[in-house]
Amino acid sequence: MSHIRTITPQELDLQREYGVRVRDWYEARFPGKSPLCCVRTFGCQQNVADSERIKGMLSSMGFGFTERTEEADLILFNTCAVREHAEDRVFGNVGALKNLKRRRPGLIIGLCGCMVQQEHVAEKLRKSYPFVDLIFGTHVLHRLPELLLRVLEGGKQVIERPVEDGVIAEDIPVRRDGGAKAFLPIMYGCNNFCTYCIVPYVRGRERSRDPDRIVEEARQLIREGVKEITLLGQNVNSYGKGEAHGVDFPELLRRINALEGDFLIRFMTSHPKDATPRLFAAIADCPKVSRHFHLPFQSGSSRVLKAMNRGYTREQYLELIRVARETVPGIAFTSDVIVGFPGETREDFEQTLDLIREVEFVSLFTFLYSPRKGTPAASYPDPVPAEEKLRWFQEMNALQEQIAARRLQKMVGSVRRALLECGEEGVLEARLPENMVVRIADPTDQECAAVGRYARVQITGARSWILSGKIVGVEP
Repeated sequence: MSHIRTITPQELDLQREYGVRVRDWYEARFPGKSPLCCVRTFGCQQNVADSERIKGMLSSMGFGFTERTEEADLILFNTCAVREHAEDRVFGNVGALKNLKRRRPGLIIGLCGCMVQQEHVAEKLRKSYPFVDLIFGTHVLHRLPELLLRVLEGGKQVIERPVEDGVIAEDIPVRRDGGAKAFLPIMYGCNNFCTYCIVPYVRGRERSRDPDRIVEEARQLIREGVKEITLLGQNVNSYGKGEAHGVDFPELLRRINALEGDFLIRFMTSHPKDATPRLFAAIADCPKVSRHFHLPFQSGSSRVLKAMNRGYTREQYLELIRVARETVPGIAFTSDVIVGFPGETREDFEQTLDLIREVEFVSLFTFLYSPRKGTPAASYPDPVPAEEKLRWFQEMNALQEQIAARRLQKMVGSVRRALLECGEEGVLEARLPENMVVRIADPTDQECAAVGRYARVQITGARSWILSGKIVGVEP
């Protein structure tokens, strides 16, 4: 596509040379000691995947890694711009580093990602956070070695956030954190321009990776023992649009499904306007594709959906759900929904509640509307008080809890295949293909050692958001 630039092998070779110089810089000043980096990621799965590439480049430059800012030589925050709360968290975390920087002037502090791609944020950082050494946007992630070297050799704040449609950079080293699970980006950017969303402005236009590259990366992940591969994109359903190779998302699913091995394919996020019967047929035909479909509806009101520029109506969304369930029996739906969009009325909100009752989602990711500077919706009239919006939000969550509890209760007594993983605070969990989590009660040491393997799990109990169960057999 004409607006997309692919980074050349020569450009990447140059970055590797910069990386060698970074390694030499630290070795000359701290012989025999590897510098340590603390990378913190805010936001979505795409940011997590970006951080894995950041860590891959840092590792190739000789960095080790730490979770403790106090012992890091480089602290790098990969930021999110989707909601105001996410930005406030970043500013709070960065501000807390000021005294650490004062005590250790050689410490390098950097910010990257969606948040800093915004002009007003970059300007605030430049003026109010002069102790931040490195600020770079979403389109120059592959240039981290060069930018870091400029900080080391120049001693001045480096800001690099070009405004462009976006790039595709292949062959960047990756340091994955997921064990048996892996994120696999298939495309970047977004062309949808929903009126509330900043993503197209900070991530650039849609651009799809070459399908052969994607399939080969999936094959390598399977060789490494990965059991769940999550395909990532701002809108995976529009993968391949306008590309000469002619491979669309359903065809890509079929190609990855055809790879040898015992693994599960997940994907997110999908946009309803690009979800098609062809996609549902691919899911039905591909046994390795999860029967979990995350399909954000955002509002149950067609009037609000039009104001959001979502490109579909309430009726069209419900028809998609009907066709999907008819084509893929047992498919489980999760979704995103925004409460309090500017101009939303109680009647509009009631239509959202009705849609939730009709679809009966497994779970919902629910958000109070957060105005984003630079988006059309930020200037829309918004007469409903924040307190009223919060009451709606709580009412919707209570409804979803009831629905989820009822759905999960029906699963008690069944035995399901699930992937064992380590949850929060070291709790053993099993994740079902529908993306539901089963918390394992009183696991044995042998069962805990089986993290990353599939097991047969008997579901023994259910609460509104989580199942409990016991392992009845671990697969080899």
